[in-house]
Amino acid sequence: MPAPLQIEWLGRIGWREALEAQRKRVEARRADAGPDSLLLLEHPPVITLGRSADPAHLLESRAALAARGIEVQEAARGGSATYHGPGQLVGYLIVDLAARGVPDVHRFLRGIESDLIAAIEELGVAARALPGLTGVFADAPGTPRKLASIGVGLRGWVSFHGFALNVSLDPTAFAPIVPCGLAGIEIGSLARELGAGAGEDLDSRARAAVAAAFAARWDAP
Repeated sequence: MPAPLQIEWLGRIGWREALEAQRKRVEARRADAGPDSLLLLEHPPVITLGRSADPAHLLESRAALAARGIEVQEAARGGSATYHGPGQLVGYLIVDLAARGVPDVHRFLRGIESDLIAAIEELGVAARALPGLTGVFADAPGTPRKLASIGVGLRGWVSFHGFALNVSLDPTAFAPIVPCGLAGIEIGSLARELGAGAGEDLDSRARAAVAAAFAARWDAP
């Protein structure tokens, strides 16, 4: 069996710095010289554009965004445009899927959704996946409210990139983009779903819940 998933909290770091951290871990994992790992962190404000991003999904010019302190970066992951910023928990999952016996991207994505749903529900918010869409949504009536986005890349069968869970950030931060290229959905957050019951320690509780949910599945015999 592979070694237990190594989970690290990196704090708030820049997108490029996190990309370099992933690169080193992917290279080590491919050489069988490092563990499977989950990097948990926050980013300063940045918009990332995945491989299927449409330029029309960026609703402001790069110059205007830069003037407001928001970077724009191209990312080698699936999906379209998304936003990262303080109050959002980002998880980069570096896992050798072949060694784990799951060389199946669809199954891998559904597993990430399942882990996030478990963590979100542990925090008191009902959540679900939606058929035909990747990500996690509030399980509530009305317009779907997206709580977590998922986009992964692969080097061989070693994964990188991962997910972004909206914890305490203001969903209006997504206004400069068409989130994930999807019309007809809203961006939600755990804080908004919980309302007055969110608590000042929601971000730290979310980190703990996500770490526990991923460890429970990836460390299972």
